[in-house]
Amino acid sequence: MQTRTDPSTLKLNDDVTTREAEYFEYTSSANPIGARLISRVPYRSFLSSLYDDGPTRIVPLDLSAELGCDFPATGPALLANFIRIVAGEHVSVNPNATSQVFYVLEGAGAVTQGDAAFLFGAGDFFSLPGGSEAVLSAQTTARLYYVSDAPLLSYLGTTVSHARFSPTLYPAQRAKAELEAVANAPGASQRNRISVLLGNTHFPQTRTVTHSMWAMFGMIGPGTMQKPHRHQSIALDFIPAAKPGVYTLVGTELDGSGNIVDPVRVDWTPGMAFVTPPGYWHAHFNESGDDAYVIPLQDAGLQTYLRSLDIRFAK
Repeated sequence: MQTRTDPSTLKLNDDVTTREAEYFEYTSSANPIGARLISRVPYRSFLSSLYDDGPTRIVPLDLSAELGCDFPATGPALLANFIRIVAGEHVSVNPNATSQVFYVLEGAGAVTQGDAAFLFGAGDFFSLPGGSEAVLSAQTTARLYYVSDAPLLSYLGTTVSHARFSPTLYPAQRAKAELEAVANAPGASQRNRISVLLGNTHFPQTRTVTHSMWAMFGMIGPGTMQKPHRHQSIALDFIPAAKPGVYTLVGTELDGSGNIVDPVRVDWTPGMAFVTPPGYWHAHFNESGDDAYVIPLQDAGLQTYLRSLDIRFAK
């Protein structure tokens, strides 16, 4: 039985209990970005040369200096990585994270985490919960894109208590077939995006790959564009395949015709990743003669649950 302390017996020490308290005038503090108290999420591209060759390694795409945090992060809540595993070797991952999502760019191998074990190959997606070590081994030299929500837990000052889902594989053949079905459906040419979202049966409300993250598999057909849209989640975009002439325009505003004003251009190359900051308009263009593919991994599972994702499309 819990007993309560008698307030009359307490020795008050106001210096200790109030020393961390501060007070701020509202209009100068309610928008910390505008007041330059906190930085915007920066634009940044990471080329495939970071893991095209060389030894087995994990390459964090770390923007912590720009974000002003003391832990590795690509965005406030997510850390993206490139992984290279030489044939016959392995890497282990065990971040303080609730969610980990992987895409296999090339190669083949196996994953083990606890009692779960499965094979992976080029084009596969898989998600792993946090809280226990996972080992990725390569049968043939493999390259993967890997994002976790470790920065979110570092910011909250918490640790994983239990897994919210089981290790889950999304085979390349099934993912590609689902995307092709969307692309070939009646009215597909009128849609802003030709994409599929990877889901998990544990998260029917958000329809996302984990409770904190979403994974989208999208295609831009030759000679087409996807009109600008924006959302409050950061997008850590990965390019598995694209020919020269495919690019993204990103900016903060639209003109009266629905075009992005003074955009930053990101030219796509296979195996690269780039950051699309939250709230920024972005549009994809394919001026090549082949299909191009994009995989945004985002903190939109969390944003969707918070009812704050706020996706908007240019008219």
